[in-house]
Amino acid sequence: MTTLTLENLNAQHGLLHAVRDVSLAVGSGEVVALVGANGAGKTTLLRAIAGAHRPASGMIRLDGVDITAVPAHRRVGMGVALVPEGRRLFAQMTVEENLLLGRSVARPGSWTIDKVIESFPNLAARRKAKAGTLSGGEQQATAIGRALMSNPAVLLLDEVTLGLSPLAVDRLYQSLAGLMRSGTAIVLVEQDLGRAMSVATHVVCMLEGRVVLEGAAAAMNRGQITDAYFGLDRRKVEA
Repeated sequence: MTTLTLENLNAQHGLLHAVRDVSLAVGSGEVVALVGANGAGKTTLLRAIAGAHRPASGMIRLDGVDITAVPAHRRVGMGVALVPEGRRLFAQMTVEENLLLGRSVARPGSWTIDKVIESFPNLAARRKAKAGTLSGGEQQATAIGRALMSNPAVLLLDEVTLGLSPLAVDRLYQSLAGLMRSGTAIVLVEQDLGRAMSVATHVVCMLEGRVVLEGAAAAMNRGQITDAYFGLDRRKVEA
């Protein structure tokens, strides 16, 4: 079943055309790795899906319902949650208080604080600690947990491993493994191509706002994605 559908979506930053005619479908339980160089339009696309950036044209559907003009806070209640780059936690609030914020406009579902702690065991001892005192990995786990508390049908993860140590990244991906099998549709922006391909069912590569390569992850190799990432045409290079 298709959960999220984009049809010819366009988004701009002033005169900059950041997202160009992007069409995409993400089904329940699918993990789409959204890859591309800095400035390719990945973050703008996620923000447009979440309602934080208004599209110039095109359509966004959630379970067949047009949500293109729906405000961001209402999209959360409908099942769309964004974990933004930079985490955006409330530093003076505890882990538990940050997680409870995710329930304020939540739709019905099974995610609770205890289930988040079970999924991210590194938060167990930090439950009453202020978010500003957490390590980078603990902050990222809290940010993802806050999004999960809304019981999303679609989870948007923007550079969730950025700035983390290799050990913290390993722990984070171990915790995400169960989530990726839970039936939630996930769109993951990840600079580490190896990591992205290890968890993705589909890969979408963007270049200068456009989708230049997409398909099943199992049917692609690293060379194809790297060429699309940098805008190379292997046939021209070989010629």
